[in-house]
Amino acid sequence: MDGLMRRGESYLQEQIPTLVGFGIKVLLSILVFYVGIRVIGWAVKILRRSMERMKVDQGVVQFACSLAKILMYLLLTFSIATRFGVTEASVAALIGSTGITLAMGLQGGLSNLAGGIMILLFKPFQVGDYIVQNGVVGCEGAVSRIDMCYTRLTTIDNKTIIIPNGTLSNSSITNVTEKEERQLDVKVGISYQSDIRQAKGILERLLQEETDIYRDKELAVFVDELGESAVVLGFRAWVPTDKYWKVKWRLNEKIKLSFDQEGVQIPYNQLDVHLHENIDG
Repeated sequence: MDGLMRRGESYLQEQIPTLVGFGIKVLLSILVFYVGIRVIGWAVKILRRSMERMKVDQGVVQFACSLAKILMYLLLTFSIATRFGVTEASVAALIGSTGITLAMGLQGGLSNLAGGIMILLFKPFQVGDYIVQNGVVGCEGAVSRIDMCYTRLTTIDNKTIIIPNGTLSNSSITNVTEKEERQLDVKVGISYQSDIRQAKGILERLLQEETDIYRDKELAVFVDELGESAVVLGFRAWVPTDKYWKVKWRLNEKIKLSFDQEGVQIPYNQLDVHLHENIDG
């Protein structure tokens, strides 16, 4: 028994340098990891500021910073692994096999990454644009971020919508604010008893009084449709994109007030029933 204990103590004494060396490696790795995180954050900030000074598109800046951060974290992990005696060939083989496994299991993620690259290359929209994903109810808002795999939208009531880039790149997108000018198309119905010429004159006057309408572009007031319960009038004008909704709301209010003041009726849907009495003679 004493011999076994002496052999155990001797073995431990022999392993003390190895254990101490391993502990030092662990401490150094923790220190390197901590310092590496700080350096990565500092490097990403420098990259972001440099690209912003070069006036690079904000979406490209966000995408590049996200990609650079991932690559630097992989490099930091690689350097720490080699400090524990892992050879470069072993790490490369591990990364290769892991990459194949992830590629097979995360095909959706890779399609989102590819979609993000397509968005940045062809630029169907940029950060700050207001977009609508056609065919998806409620999926619209101002683009706040374009990350590697997802795009974030902010709705008018300050909600956040996160859409996979793969979905966006394969969808029909309406970019509402890409152009500086937007056509305002307003329609209003009047009763068949009202004077069409009078109503058109009111619309023309309101258009001339509106200061945010472009005067050098076409202004049109027209009879759009002879409906079942109303004569539908319409007008078209060009306004600055950022003032579109304010102008539309303001004109709708002025149309209602002016029609009421001048006796032009805006009808509601109604059904007239005519009864014919048959008198047997």
